[in-house]
Amino acid sequence: MKARLSQGLFITFEGGEGAGKSTQIRRLHARLQARSIKTHVTREPGGTPGAELIRALILDGTEPALDALTETLLFYAARANHLAEFIRPALARGDVVICDRFSDSTRVYQGVLGAVPSAVVEQLEALVVAETKPDLTIILDIPPETGLARASQRRGSHQADRFESESLEFHKKLRQGFLDLAERDPDRIVVVPALGDEEQIEIEILKKLSERFSLFERRHT
Repeated sequence: MKARLSQGLFITFEGGEGAGKSTQIRRLHARLQARSIKTHVTREPGGTPGAELIRALILDGTEPALDALTETLLFYAARANHLAEFIRPALARGDVVICDRFSDSTRVYQGVLGAVPSAVVEQLEALVVAETKPDLTIILDIPPETGLARASQRRGSHQADRFESESLEFHKKLRQGFLDLAERDPDRIVVVPALGDEEQIEIEILKKLSERFSLFERRHT
């Protein structure tokens, strides 16, 4: 069933480091804004003042890493605040919300790689997210070697964050974790290869959107 704009539309982007999420989110936002469609771009962890404080705590690359369960609880605390103060009000107004990462990142980073039991993550998901699930999740897929090189170039002389500092093996497992999620939930999650020209990647994303939502029909060329 294609979503009606009056209900709002919640789109999330996922993927490894350097996959180009920020670029494609910016492009999608610009297209919707050009058509006078009220659209909000946000991120996780973050999106509200309180959640941004938690983000700084989690991602600080200068401090020892927190254990995976503590990280998970902090992510869901930030998510609860983000949903209550920003995402749900926007969707209730019928707006489009585009979020850079959401629950699937927690499932992979802390669940798969951090070995937090899936039952714990899903209990928190039911409590915090409940019915406010993404209408569509787009995973930008890229070999981790390429993604990490992009992330390093983008970062320049700045300190790598908590997750960018992890090993190549970590990022290979991360990629597989996202692909496994897409295989288990194909109705909600689509995978878009993220190598190559930014415009061609954008067109592929818009095709995926047009297959599901009338808002995007015949608007991707």
